[in-house]
Amino acid sequence: MNRIILLPKIISKLEIMGENIKLARLRRKLSVEQVCERANILNETLVNIENGSPNVLFGHYVSVLITLNLVNDIYNIANDDILGRKLQDIELLNNSKNSPN
Repeated sequence: MNRIILLPKIISKLEIMGENIKLARLRRKLSVEQVCERANILNETLVNIENGSPNVLFGHYVSVLITLNLVNDIYNIANDDILGRKLQDIELLNNSKNSPN
């Protein structure tokens, strides 16, 4: 498997996400073994998720979120696409300048 290379800023965000997942597990008083069994993953995989490893399959993250009843959190990914909206607005403005209206 190819090693993923990310900027430190992104690694920090993954670590925060992993910590949030770990805290959610602990709040629910679930052990590593319980989550692994319910999510059908290895203990090592959950440890990597909770450490924010970029080398864990996205599907494993989803399995853990399902187990913790947090699967709806994935809807927040790219939910507020500020850059995409700005680019779209620029294109719309440029098109309106070129239109005969």
